[in-house]
Amino acid sequence: MTNAAALESLGPTRLAPGCCGLLQLCLPGFVAINTIQCQPEYVDRFKDLFQARAHAIDRIPGFLGMYVLSPTEEGGAHLVISHWVNQGAFDSWTGSEEFLEGHRRAFADMRAAKERGEAPPMKSEFATYNLLTT
Repeated sequence: MTNAAALESLGPTRLAPGCCGLLQLCLPGFVAINTIQCQPEYVDRFKDLFQARAHAIDRIPGFLGMYVLSPTEEGGAHLVISHWVNQGAFDSWTGSEEFLEGHRRAFADMRAAKERGEAPPMKSEFATYNLLTT
């Protein structure tokens, strides 16, 4: 079976025009990286949230894939790396109902900690990049 036939056999895909289909690494592209530092008592909850995620992001046109990386050292930051066709697709995600749906439980955890007068259970730092090469 050729690569093209193999991709076709998977049915509809979210591959962007010009995408090679290999691990959905495409040029041009846009990547957003959210670095999340969790309070030690929140790490298991954070992992549970992602393992049972709503998959709302999957419905956004231009979304190509996501990696959620767990640190190899205790106390390290988690990385959420999302890959997009372009910045416009990513911006559509951050302003969408799907974004709120995908983050609803974490936002509720943050709000509850604030109401109890506690430090937030996690902090995040966002950075965005244009994909140079794969």
